[in-house]
Amino acid sequence: MDREQHELQFLGFFGIFKESYKIVLKWRKIFSQITLALILPLSSIFLAHFQVSQILFFKILNNEDRLNDTDVNNQEHSKLKHAISSQWTGFWLFKVAYFTFSLVLLLLSTAAVVYTIASIYTGRSISFKKVMSVVPRVWKRLMVTFLWSFAIVLVYNVLAIGLLVVLALLTGFSPVGIVFIILFLILYIAGVVYIGIIWHLASVVSVLEEVYGIKAMKKSRILIKGKTGVAVAYFLILGFIFAGVELLFEQFVVFDFANSLAVRIGVGILCFLLLFKLILFGLVIQTLIYLVCKSFHHENIDKPTLSDHLEGYHGHYVQLKSSRDVQLGELHV
Repeated sequence: MDREQHELQFLGFFGIFKESYKIVLKWRKIFSQITLALILPLSSIFLAHFQVSQILFFKILNNEDRLNDTDVNNQEHSKLKHAISSQWTGFWLFKVAYFTFSLVLLLLSTAAVVYTIASIYTGRSISFKKVMSVVPRVWKRLMVTFLWSFAIVLVYNVLAIGLLVVLALLTGFSPVGIVFIILFLILYIAGVVYIGIIWHLASVVSVLEEVYGIKAMKKSRILIKGKTGVAVAYFLILGFIFAGVELLFEQFVVFDFANSLAVRIGVGILCFLLLFKLILFGLVIQTLIYLVCKSFHHENIDKPTLSDHLEGYHGHYVQLKSSRDVQLGELHV
């Protein structure tokens, strides 16, 4: 990384993207290896699950239509009812398996990218073999952080649904009530975006600092202050691109909107290429945003101590100094 830490605080939206691109380009060999090992399988699973879900779901709908047209006293009715029940079970088991495998690959990819950039930042020698030996250790910390963020989102959604129901009962569907509901939904979406940003930054904190889980979430919330606008802009833009790729794949590959095999294959390949590049740059950007936030708050990341911290993942752990002394020490300008 060409920039010194104190210079990172001045990076804006385009500066972060440019720096991320330069990092990937300069270290393209190691990032290509990480992509082939982790991000490509993640992209494949994500896109494939749409196709499989569509096949399973439409098979269930077809059987339900047949069930509605079959007499209740007919033996075929009982067989169809049992088949639909089994198919729904299989559908949800597939969804659980997809969520599990995609989550594991996402956390492994996050661990690999964050560790790689931290190694580059500290000037450590880095190799794909070393990264892959570290990833399983870091993954456990990331899983704890994810579970805390998941719990927060779950509680947030339960409270939001409860408040929405109360609001609807109190105001009804009058013009004033609809306005209040719309405002409530806008605030709800803003809250979801904010929690998402906190989790992404907390994932980086979990790898590069001593804390993880709820403590990493709290640390992330403090770090993001002052750079929230940039983080929100990246979160929304990457999210919209991600949604666009998903919509494009569903329309032209899953539902075959163009009714052409050539278009279906071409769009499928395009979506696959866009998705794995999006995931890679998203992980690089969230790591760089962490460094920018640290610099903005004048929290010095001591390279030798961070290097020792990274070495700890190989089983040669060196305890970090006090957070105020080194890792999070303030630079007195």
